[in-house]
Amino acid sequence: MVERAKASARAATRPQPRARTRNPTAPQPALPAQGRIRAVIEAVSPAIDGGRFPIKRTLGEIVSVEADCFTDGHDVLACLLRWRHEAETEWHELAMDALPNDRWRGCFRIERLGRYRYGVVAWVDAFLSWQHDFRRRVDADDIRAAALAGAELVERAAARAPAGEAARLRVKAQALRAETDSVRLKDIALDPGLTVAALRHPDRSQQCVWPVELSVWAERERARYSTWYELFPRSAAGNARHGSFDDVIARLPYIAEMGFDVLYLPPIHPIGRTRRKGRNNALVAAADDVGSPWAIGAAEGGHTAIHPELGDLAAFHRLREAACGHGIELALDLAYQCSPDHPYVRAHPQWYRHRPDGSVQYAENPPKKYQDIYPFNFECEDWAGLWRELRAVLEFWLEQGIRIFRVDNPHTKAFSFWQWLIDDVKRAYPEAIFLAEAFTRPKVMHRLAKLGFSQSYTYFAWRNTKPELSGYFTELALGPGREYFRPNVWPNTPDILTEYLQFGGRPAFIARVVLAATLAASYGIYGPAFELMAAAAREPGSEEYLDSEKYQIRQWDLSRPDSLAELIARLNKARSDNPALQYDWGLHFHPTDNDALLCYSKSHEDNVVLAVVNLDPYHVQAGWTTLDLDRLGVDASAPFQMHELLSGARYLWRGARNYVQLDPGRAPAHVFRVRRKVRTERDFDYFL
Repeated sequence: MVERAKASARAATRPQPRARTRNPTAPQPALPAQGRIRAVIEAVSPAIDGGRFPIKRTLGEIVSVEADCFTDGHDVLACLLRWRHEAETEWHELAMDALPNDRWRGCFRIERLGRYRYGVVAWVDAFLSWQHDFRRRVDADDIRAAALAGAELVERAAARAPAGEAARLRVKAQALRAETDSVRLKDIALDPGLTVAALRHPDRSQQCVWPVELSVWAERERARYSTWYELFPRSAAGNARHGSFDDVIARLPYIAEMGFDVLYLPPIHPIGRTRRKGRNNALVAAADDVGSPWAIGAAEGGHTAIHPELGDLAAFHRLREAACGHGIELALDLAYQCSPDHPYVRAHPQWYRHRPDGSVQYAENPPKKYQDIYPFNFECEDWAGLWRELRAVLEFWLEQGIRIFRVDNPHTKAFSFWQWLIDDVKRAYPEAIFLAEAFTRPKVMHRLAKLGFSQSYTYFAWRNTKPELSGYFTELALGPGREYFRPNVWPNTPDILTEYLQFGGRPAFIARVVLAATLAASYGIYGPAFELMAAAAREPGSEEYLDSEKYQIRQWDLSRPDSLAELIARLNKARSDNPALQYDWGLHFHPTDNDALLCYSKSHEDNVVLAVVNLDPYHVQAGWTTLDLDRLGVDASAPFQMHELLSGARYLWRGARNYVQLDPGRAPAHVFRVRRKVRTERDFDYFL
């Protein structure tokens, strides 16, 4: 009794629920405008930052789109991928394929340059749902009743169809009403011809449309696959005098024989004299010092002028046309900065930052100082005038036939400027290609790629060990950034002479160029410094070249017998002969039992190339591979031939485990074409 009394007391103290009554005058909650739409679309990919930025593809490539699409209950969905070129008004549509777990996939091909739009639509399809249930019905009366319902759906499809097909659909509807035999009814209801005809004219009034129009920039093949050679035209004469465009023309056969298809020229404009840098970056220049080409602008002109000793505009056009005749395209340096002598400095002082004493602030990245260069102030009051002028500079060189630009230090300019500029240029010149020279923080590099840069410099020069190389290139080739970040890897540049090259000798240069040319679809070298293995640094611990061409004219002996030019030619021929080396996404690393040996393959369709590189430039290294034979498309029970593309040698391998020994003094690397079938173990002839 006592416990009951305590329980009653506790109950009496609890808050009692109050009856809720709706105020009849209170406003009703708004109903959704599309409350009858039952299809759901989620997680559409690829999409960069929710569709804010476009992905990238080149002509002929496929865009594979996936999405999660589902509905409540057990009804059947219809899912379509739709796409259109921006110049088109009508959508192309294709039924998506169902994957496990309510995932759907569809693909379309890039057929023209410019921007494409794409997205996904889905709806609960009454006809497909009816067929789905009809297929499982067994009771005769149930089948006849369902057939009548199906006849009504077919009649509705006929009302949406053109006259000829509408008549055929009505015949099917009448058959569903008239037939009484269950077996015949199933044949009529599930007839593939009826399915195709009905699905051509679905009821899409309650379709769900992915709300963001995703986009893809379609670029030409050279944006994906290119082989760059950088040289200073003023050093092309072969002697102490200042070189010219005509001297570069004479150098073109040499460059073409090595297999390069892009010739990149540092700035070709007049060079300032005020605060000109001397040899080896000396603060005081001698009377005959030529200065840095990146100190742009002098009395002779600015960004649309040509250095007088290189030639005039007519000579420039001769060079461009001669290069084209060798299958080489010119790329110009787009360096938005000025020397103190640039005409802009006097005409537009508002475009620069000024010190408290009124002088213009020169460029610096402490402790580095660039007294001969004035950067633009993208936050100035006249930012719009600055943007328009820089756009006009680019337009001038586009009008001269240039379509490739290596952009100097884009990470030091406003992101919004690049987004505006590149988008505007690509709409007028969809074949234009921009390479971002930004050795900076990863997120900044990726942001520039998202904004439209076709290619990007990478950290390759400083990735030397097996974990560094495999981890970094797996990220580039297989990570989410691959949809927009295209790597262009360089073992050296006029600014970068790594410690590995300084002390590794000839084997180091060979290993690095093989890695560059086979790990990435686009790569470049700064020559002739690279093929002639220039390795002297200005001072210990520095990556600056001694007697750098940035500040002086250099003479190069291209006939040296130890030159790597012939090896580079064979390497670039392997790239042109093997589509696998022209794409980034087919990369796969294979284990070895020696961390000094890096083994990896590239594949595209039936073409497979496998490379093994000795990362140690000083010692012979040997070990066993553990190949992923499925990746290589190789039968584990049969021998396969490895055709070494640099030497021409052929080897017969069998199974996943194969022995490799690489002597850096003889051959630091192997690049194999995988030949999957051989006639006999003694006969190394192959067929595919």
